Amino acid sequence: MMRFSAPTPELPVRDVRAAQAHYRDRLGFDIAWYNDEGCIGAVSRDDWVVFLRGTNGPIVPQVCWLFVEDVDAAADDLASRGADIVDPVSDKPWGLRQFTVSDLAGHLFHVFCDL
Repeated sequence: MMRFSAPTPELPVRDVRAAQAHYRDRLGFDIAWYNDEGCIGAVSRDDWVVFLRGTNGPIVPQVCWLFVEDVDAAADDLASRGADIVDPVSDKPWGLRQFTVSDLAGHLFHVFCDL
């Protein structure tokens, strides 16, 4: 039987190294790798991996959803690191408890758990 794993987003950024440092310092990710020739790198936290690709073109902010078991603990952790939490933790009418954090390029991460 074939099994799929979680998708890995590739997000455009102005400077891959600066973005990797931001993800490490503000979002708690580890820097996984960097390839200068392809102007691409990766960061990871637990089972979640994000590819970051350098671009000189326009950046259209993307939206990613990230499930966590304890959304309040996740919000506290990211806030203590200085993450840009653009929407605080709250219970949403669609049945999720969530908050939203933004990265340097304006990409949004809705971090959530079920109510």
